[in-house]
Amino acid sequence: MQPLLLTMGDPTGVGPELIIKTLLAGHFADLQHPVCAVGDIAVLNKAAAVFGLQPVIRQLAEDLFQLDLGSQRLQVRSVSQLSPRELIYGHPNLACGKAMADYVERAIAGCLNNEAAGIVTCPINKAAINASGCHFPGHTELLAERCGVDKVVMMLAGPQLKVCLVTTHLAYADVPAALSQAEILQTIRITATSLEKQFAVAKPRLAVLALNPHAGEGGLFGGEETRLIAPAIAAAQAEGIIADGPHSADTLFHFAARGSHDAVICMYHDQGLIPLKLLHFDDAVNVTLGLPIVRTSVDHGTAYNLAGQGKASIASLVAALKMADHMALNR
Repeated sequence: MQPLLLTMGDPTGVGPELIIKTLLAGHFADLQHPVCAVGDIAVLNKAAAVFGLQPVIRQLAEDLFQLDLGSQRLQVRSVSQLSPRELIYGHPNLACGKAMADYVERAIAGCLNNEAAGIVTCPINKAAINASGCHFPGHTELLAERCGVDKVVMMLAGPQLKVCLVTTHLAYADVPAALSQAEILQTIRITATSLEKQFAVAKPRLAVLALNPHAGEGGLFGGEETRLIAPAIAAAQAEGIIADGPHSADTLFHFAARGSHDAVICMYHDQGLIPLKLLHFDDAVNVTLGLPIVRTSVDHGTAYNLAGQGKASIASLVAALKMADHMALNR
């Protein structure tokens, strides 16, 4: 079976030790697909030392290694050749920035060449990547460009709640101007299709949120609901998509978290992520919908304050691996 490619992320963040900690816990063996880490074998060796361990490392091919820790094994595609002695936790250098981008590029190519079942990403440092000369805002934008996709949807998912965002990282003042009927409808379409094809949900039930308090209160608090959101919902319904709203965000999440809907379409970042992280702070997964490949990610950053201590939680990485495994099987 084709492997899931797990990118190591920032060599000076928690990504390398999360991979080692997940290997030690035996979680890779629980998956249907094998896992191949894409990163740096020397950095992973250093991460094992954080736990007082010395893995057995065998070279299988030019850049392919096997890392053994007791009975647990992990294949590693070593894309960079960093010097662990020169790495300081929390302080990525230019070589680290380039390496982070190279890991993601290699994983994308593997999926597009039909050599891999999907990608799971550990956290990166966007500033370090751009400082190294690799200019892209983050994982999502690079994935969309390399896959030739104009529109993707960011989903944050946990066992109780899935939220999908129409707009993502914008100042709140810029959100109303960024909304359009077309953008909302496209977000609904991509979400419905992805839930069917990658999550095996036969007829996804989507709740679409209002932008304004009390769903605009009949125009008293704003007109986006009647001008943009309601027409987008009607258009989706005409296509056979099960979508309803606009719902007031202050009440809908109570019901969605209890199973009333399969996903919630949110107009802006914090509208969806506050309730999501309230329920799933440790085990949330970031999923990119609308790609021709499977991609999940941990829902946290590089955690420099924890890097090198072995204390970072693996809950989000384990959840991201399990979700990618599930999605790849459904494909």
